[in-house]
Amino acid sequence: MHKKNHARESETREAMRGGAGKITVRHYFKPGDLKARTRLCAELVIPAGASIGAHDHVDEDEIYIIHRGKGIMTDGGEEFEVAAGDAVVTGQGAFHSIRNTGTEDLLITAVIIKY
Repeated sequence: MHKKNHARESETREAMRGGAGKITVRHYFKPGDLKARTRLCAELVIPAGASIGAHDHVDEDEIYIIHRGKGIMTDGGEEFEVAAGDAVVTGQGAFHSIRNTGTEDLLITAVIIKY
């Protein structure tokens, strides 16, 4: 299956998971497109000052691949900086959040895989 960039479905989520601002979610693939037990496969655009609030994934892992920008991520009680080129895997019930601390958009690929 091939999806052109201009044909990808996009949505805006305000106060995502209790965070600040508006997050753009641009889906690479929707769950019905894949046989794998995947709940999300999308690009997230987090503007400067915006965030995704603390949430957990029970019986799931979430992968973040940071493409542009910088931010602060909290994962399982640990807080650390993330920047372009970084990758993070979280899940197994651990709470996590991310906020853009830079001046440009924080661009992330996010994939949520179910067990």
